[in-house]
Amino acid sequence: MAGPTAMRLSSVLALLQPALPLILGLSLGCSLSLLRVSWIQGEGEDPCVVAVGEPGGPQNLDSGAQLDQSDEDFKPRIVPYYRDPNKPYKKVLRTRYIQTELGSRERLLVAVLTSRATLSTLAVAVNRTVAHHFPRLLYFTGQRGARTPAGMQDDTYVQAPRLAALAGHLSINQDLYLGRTEEFIGAGEQARYCHGGFGYLLSRSLLLRLWPHLDGCRGDILSARPDEWLGRCLIDSLGIGCVSQHQGQQYRSFELAKNRDPEKEGSSAFLSAFAVHPVSEGTLMYRLHKRFSALELERAYSEIEQLQAQIRNLTVLTPEGEAGLSWPIGLPAPFTPHSRFEVLGWDYFTEQHTFSCADGAPKCPLQGASRADVGDAVETALEQLNRRYQPRLRFQKQRLLNGYRRFDPARGMEYTLDLLLEAVTQRGHRRALARRVSLLRPLSRVEILPMPYVTEATRVQLVLPLLVAEAAAAPAFLEAFAAGVLEPREHALLTLLLVYGPREGGRGAPDPFLGVKAAAAELERRYPGTRLAWLAVRAEAPSQVRLLDVVSKKHPVDTLFFLATVWTRPGPEVLNRCRMNAISGWQAFFPVHFQEFSPALAPQRSPQGPPGAGPDPPSPPGAEPARGAPVGGRFDRQASAEGCFYNADYLAARARLAGELAGQEEEEALEGLEVMDVFLRFSGLHLFRAVEPGLVQKFSVRDCSPRLSEELYHRCRLSTLEGLGARAQLAVALFEQEQANST
Repeated sequence: MAGPTAMRLSSVLALLQPALPLILGLSLGCSLSLLRVSWIQGEGEDPCVVAVGEPGGPQNLDSGAQLDQSDEDFKPRIVPYYRDPNKPYKKVLRTRYIQTELGSRERLLVAVLTSRATLSTLAVAVNRTVAHHFPRLLYFTGQRGARTPAGMQDDTYVQAPRLAALAGHLSINQDLYLGRTEEFIGAGEQARYCHGGFGYLLSRSLLLRLWPHLDGCRGDILSARPDEWLGRCLIDSLGIGCVSQHQGQQYRSFELAKNRDPEKEGSSAFLSAFAVHPVSEGTLMYRLHKRFSALELERAYSEIEQLQAQIRNLTVLTPEGEAGLSWPIGLPAPFTPHSRFEVLGWDYFTEQHTFSCADGAPKCPLQGASRADVGDAVETALEQLNRRYQPRLRFQKQRLLNGYRRFDPARGMEYTLDLLLEAVTQRGHRRALARRVSLLRPLSRVEILPMPYVTEATRVQLVLPLLVAEAAAAPAFLEAFAAGVLEPREHALLTLLLVYGPREGGRGAPDPFLGVKAAAAELERRYPGTRLAWLAVRAEAPSQVRLLDVVSKKHPVDTLFFLATVWTRPGPEVLNRCRMNAISGWQAFFPVHFQEFSPALAPQRSPQGPPGAGPDPPSPPGAEPARGAPVGGRFDRQASAEGCFYNADYLAARARLAGELAGQEEEEALEGLEVMDVFLRFSGLHLFRAVEPGLVQKFSVRDCSPRLSEELYHRCRLSTLEGLGARAQLAVALFEQEQANST
C-alpha cells in the first residue's frame, strides 16, 4: 500500500514543483499581512473613541460601540439577487433611483413650523425661496405654542446654500443641537436652548435618543415657547444644551430690525448670516432672497475670475502654451468633428425670423423661447461692450444684421452676432459701427427635474385599432405580441378595436376580421389565462380620436393606454419605457419608431458576403443580420400614431376640446386631429417625444386616406415617401431608371 501512495505523492509533487515558489510566496504574504493587522489594531479600545466618551470631551457618544452602531445605520444595504432554478421566472421590479434600492438617506431634512393664519403667506414664501435647495421639506401646522420640534419657523429666512454647506461639514453620527443660543427665562442655569426664530440643527442620533423621553417631557415641562420646551427637554433627559459652534463650524444668524431695508444692510453679520429673523411679511422674504442671491452671484463671479487667472498663468507651462487656451477660459474646447457627418451646423436668424425650422420650412417666425433667448444674447453683448469701453465710448444698438447659433454638446449654445451699433464719445460725437461679437451660453450643472414617482409595476392596456385594409397584417402583430408580452409574462393586456365600413360585415356578407378573431382565439388557447378583448365599431370615416373615445369609456380612469398600430412590435423594454415616461397628471409619451427602408431599394444583408467585399454596414435597431434584414432605416418623425398616456389625462383633454369647440366646429376638428394633437392643443401636460429603438417597423406600402385633414395628409405622405430609402439609394434607383429609359 505504501508503494502506490508514495508514487502518487511524488507525481503530484512533480506537477506542483513549478508552482511551489508562488504558493509559498502567497502563504508568507498572507501571514505577514494578518500579523501586521493584529499589531496595528491591537486588543485595546480605540483611543480616539475613548477620548470622545471621556467626561472632558464632547458629550456626543457614550462608547465606541455606539459609534459603530450609529455608523452602521447609514451604510447602504445591498440585497444580493438570487434566482432559484426550481421556481418559475418572476420579473424583478427595480426602483427608479439607485439610492432607493441601496437604502441611502437624505443628508438634510428641513421642518417648518407654521400656522393656519400664515400658511398662505409666509409659508408659501418659505417654500418658494428654499424648497428647491433641500431634498425634503416638511410643514407642521398648528398654534404657535404647539410643542412640536421644528427646524425653523415660517417667519425665518434661511440662506439655503450656506445651510446645506454647513450640514455637509458636520458629522452625521454625533449628537448635535446647533443654533443661536439663548438663556432660559427666569433660570440661572449655564445650559442654553436654541432660539426657534433663527432655526436650529438636530442630528438624527440625538432625535433617536430623545424619542423615548418625549412623553415624559410633555407632562413635566410647561412652556409657551416650543423652542424653550425642546431645549429644556434635551437638558433634563439627556443633559445636552444648545451650542453655537461645532467641529469648527459656527451657526451665524442675524436679527433684522423693524422696517429695515435689506438692500441697505451691509454689516458682516448680515452678509455672512445663515438665517435672518424676524420676517414680518412675504414681500420682505422675497427681498431678502433677492439680496442674498445677488451676494452669492457676485461671490461666484469673483471665484470664476480667480480660477480663470490661475488657469491663464498655468497655461504657459503646458506643451501647447497660450495657443492651447480655449475661450472662454475654464470651459471645454469646442467639439472637434472626426468626419464630415459630425460637423455641427450653424443656424441663421434675424430679429424676426429663423431660417432653420422644425417642419423643414425655409423660413419661419422667431418666437417663444427662441426669441427671448436671442434677445437676451443681444442685450448681454451690448452690456459687455459698454462695460469694456466705458467711459470713453458708449454703445447703443441700432439693429441686428446677422445672427448665427449652434448647440455644442460639450460647451453649450454658441452665438455669433453682427450688430449695427451707434458709438457715442464723451464729447457727444456719434458714429455708426458694425461689429461682430461671439458669445457662449455654457451648460450649467446637470440637475434632476422633480418628477412624480412611477414604477414598472403598472399594467399597460394596449389598444390596436384595425381597419379592414389592415386585417391581413394583424396575425403578424398578434404573434409579435405573444413573443414580446405573453412569453415573458408582462403585466399588459390587449384590446382589438375592429373598425367595419358601412357595407362590410353585414348580414350575409363575409366577416373581414374572421382571421383576426381566429388568431386571437388561438393565442388564448396557447396561453391559458390570457384574455384578448375585441370591440366592433362601424364608421364611414373613422378618426383616431373617435375610436379612442369608444375604448376610453370601457376602462377606468387610472388605465395606462398604449395606443399601437398594426405595424407596432411591443416588447418588455418598450412597455417599461411606456410606464416610466407616461406620468398621470404630468406627462404623455409619444415615441418615435424606427422605420425600415424598402427592400426594393435598400441592399439586402447576406450571411456571408462575396470574396473581396468590404464589411457590411451596421444594421438598424432590432434588425437580425442572419435573416437578411435591410441595412438601413430612419426614425419617422412624421408618424405620431403610437402613444402612452393615462385615461384620466385623455378624458380631461377631451372635455376641454368639447368645451372650446362645439357643434359643427368640433366635428370638423375631430376629423383633422390625432390623439397627440389633442394633448398638444387641449392639455396642460408635458408632451414628451423621443426616439424609441425598441419599436422597429418593417416597410410596407401604407395608403393615406383622402378624408384626412390637409396637415395629417401631408404628414402621412412625407412619412411614406421618406421611408422608401436613403438619399443615396434613391439617387441610384433614379439613375438606373434613367439608364433603362434611355436604352
